[in-house]
Amino acid sequence: MTVTSRSETEQTPVEMVNLTIDGVPVSVPKETLVIRAAEEAGIQIPRFCDHPLLDPVGACRQCLVEVATPDREGNVKPMPKPQASCTMAVSEGMQVSTQQTSEVADKAQQGVMELLLVNHPLDCPVCDKGGECPLQNQAMSNGRPTSRFEDVKRTYPKPINISSAVLLDRERCVLCARCTRFSDQIAGDPFIALVERGALQQVGIYEEQPFESYFSGNTVQICPVGALTGAAYRFRSRPFDLVSTPSVCEHCASGCAIRTDHRRGSVLRRMAALDPEVNDEWICDKGRWAFRYPDVGDRFELPMVREDGELRPASWQEALAVAADGLRAAQGHGVLVGGRVSVEDAYAYGKLARGVLGTNNIDFRARPHSAEEADFLADHVVGTTPETGGVRFADLERAGSVLLVGLESEEESPSVFLRLRKAFRKSGTQVFSVAPLATRGLTKAGGTLVPAAPGTETEVLRALAGEGSAEAMGGDGFAATRTALREPAAIILVGERLATVPGALTAAAALAESTGARLAWVPRRAGERGALEAGALPGLLPGGRPVTDAGAREALATLWQTDAALPTEAGLDTTGIVGAARTGRLGGLVVGGVDADDLALPGAHEALRRAFVVSLDLRPSTVTAHADVVLPVAPHAERSGAFVNWEGRVREFEAALSTNAMADHRVLHMLADELGGFLGTRTQAEVRGELDLLERGPATRPERAVPGTPEVPTLGADELVLATWHQLLDKGSLQDGEPFLAGTAHTPKAWVSPRTAQALGVIEDDFVTVQGGEVRVTAPVHVADMVDHVVWLPTNSESCDLRSLTGHVGPVVTVTRGGAA
Repeated sequence: MTVTSRSETEQTPVEMVNLTIDGVPVSVPKETLVIRAAEEAGIQIPRFCDHPLLDPVGACRQCLVEVATPDREGNVKPMPKPQASCTMAVSEGMQVSTQQTSEVADKAQQGVMELLLVNHPLDCPVCDKGGECPLQNQAMSNGRPTSRFEDVKRTYPKPINISSAVLLDRERCVLCARCTRFSDQIAGDPFIALVERGALQQVGIYEEQPFESYFSGNTVQICPVGALTGAAYRFRSRPFDLVSTPSVCEHCASGCAIRTDHRRGSVLRRMAALDPEVNDEWICDKGRWAFRYPDVGDRFELPMVREDGELRPASWQEALAVAADGLRAAQGHGVLVGGRVSVEDAYAYGKLARGVLGTNNIDFRARPHSAEEADFLADHVVGTTPETGGVRFADLERAGSVLLVGLESEEESPSVFLRLRKAFRKSGTQVFSVAPLATRGLTKAGGTLVPAAPGTETEVLRALAGEGSAEAMGGDGFAATRTALREPAAIILVGERLATVPGALTAAAALAESTGARLAWVPRRAGERGALEAGALPGLLPGGRPVTDAGAREALATLWQTDAALPTEAGLDTTGIVGAARTGRLGGLVVGGVDADDLALPGAHEALRRAFVVSLDLRPSTVTAHADVVLPVAPHAERSGAFVNWEGRVREFEAALSTNAMADHRVLHMLADELGGFLGTRTQAEVRGELDLLERGPATRPERAVPGTPEVPTLGADELVLATWHQLLDKGSLQDGEPFLAGTAHTPKAWVSPRTAQALGVIEDDFVTVQGGEVRVTAPVHVADMVDHVVWLPTNSESCDLRSLTGHVGPVVTVTRGGAA
């Protein structure tokens, strides 16, 4: 029988197969595994190795069932032995008998369980898996009531540190191979191996290839016993002591679904939640373990007011009064809001700026940026959603090709990387990257490098579109990319780093238009896309309408129920706000969730010192060091709200902990009230109500000037062009308080090509000193296949802070041999 599947994008015929399971008729698509067909019939077959997102392996044998199939004459004949239901596909007329109706299957399952328990320790009361352990549950439901084993169980030294974050108790392992399959199939990282056979079979450890994976915590979560445990959670609680709250990760723009487990007012662990449309059932280690930053001991519990050069605690009434008086007295205002805030917070910051302070000087881009980027976001990003045809995670799986520009997916958006690897393995998707080097993530996704030195991305993109001198590009990667982008289902993903390359975002949009490829923007921070939609840009109103649109301003004033005229001209961006505050033209700043060093702007600290600064923050920062008033806000686990992920999908989350801490939008409402205005952002429901009533863009926009291309620098002796981006695990403040996670961060290395290494007179693991401006970094060398005359270093890792050099693309640095080992 053939039916038609209901797909969002296409109608594909699906061949159906009819069979019976325990006498129940079942109809499922062809190639469905027997164990899945049983689930469709509401019949649960015990298993350990089976996982719906991993390839079947039949390692544990716990899912044995009796199977009978028709022969050529149609006679149904049973197979001579029980079969593993997790590896056998259904066939027409098949008859399956599970443990519920077959004594043979029940006895087989009991026998497998008995063998698994022969050497498994009975330490359930102290095992981290106790209370949520499939082995416990299935030993009761499908095992023998008594044990016949009387000898001494096999033991091993424990635990073994697979990494600083993951520990292994070998005697608990039931050899299901879930961890090894995840590492091999999903993450693409070398992990552990199963060695020997029979009674000698055991877990082997890679000694020459240490376990370095950004996704190691998933092996702990999917382990069906307590063999793999997380160092941060080990022996800290039991599952039945925890309260679980659905949430969304705050660390990148993917918006991964998570579960926050807490007890007695403390978050103890975070787990990946199942969401097939976004993160499947996986999250990165940063999202799993980087949640202790509010508990490192320096959190602001009370408002602070600067007096005689020092911050002192104050009441909310006093702090708000001081903040309001200072902002009233200031000539000119600016609002800087970081990319970590929720969409409700970003909306409140924008409403405070326009409706109370009377200015369009607001920007969420607490990082290097450009006016070209603002135009690109207004023209190609704001308002796009999965419902309106925007690029989705699922589209990456079905794409014929994906081009990454200014984006290293494994480091900057791990769930995007996992989808690209899945697409490569399952669908043969071609992945290309315009970058100076082929990263580990690109290699694991089967990707091809389109070599481009920092600052030459515009030239490469224009050549891919057929402009300029394509012959100058050369290389198989360039030719393959040009061909692939003109095939159906091509996608171009651009990252925030492209904002510093003049003309690159414009060229990317032109390339998408000329080839028919779909285009999407993937920022690094969780709140940036929501802040864009909420109007936290100097030229955009909430909803994406330009500030110069009189009708949009009138509609917004009506929604806000204000008689005051909204500012009509586009305001200053982050660079302009900092520059104006530095020179005294802006006297008052409201800042939330910003690190001044991330701005990469000369004079940022001087601007903060000179202006009257009201900072909304959780802990001491480079902004609170200069702030005149500090208003404490709630961390992620203590507030509700929503992020908008890079797709444009709204990702709502609830507060896990009930405290008196207030979200930014609530604090801003109180500040506006002290200033004599009404913000109407006291609760999340109020803000969401206004967001739902917004008139959406786009509207007619002026023609954009075509940006030029950056000049190619002339390099002197010992000079190279610096390439850099953030690694997933670095010195970011949201990773504070988690030493086990920090131990898995990659050691900073200076990547150079073989020709560059030869010119410098260095080999692998030699030390070099990289110097530019006031930055001086010493790091070991890694020789890799990459663009010549370029050195790559991480932006903000241990002993390697290059943020001050990232204000423009491709800064020239001096690289010399030698340095302290």
